[in-house]
Amino acid sequence: MIKTTLKIDGMVCSMCEAHICDAIRNAVPSAKKVAASREKKEAYFLTDDAVDAEALKKAINATGYTCQGVESAPYKKKGLFG
Repeated sequence: MIKTTLKIDGMVCSMCEAHICDAIRNAVPSAKKVAASREKKEAYFLTDDAVDAEALKKAINATGYTCQGVESAPYKKKGLFG
């Protein structure tokens, strides 16, 4: 699994978070556990394969928010049996 984290400027409410999550799901249909936080000014999601960072930035910027960066890193499931 790969965790992709996006730094996003412009989110001010829970509806903004929902717009970002929808944009991510549309740009990356295989995205799982999509979440956004206006307090942290970031969004993240999990995928099995690497994603196209430039295409993701364009999808976020097209919604009116500003994607300031995209980082991907291997993700190891945490938990009792992980």
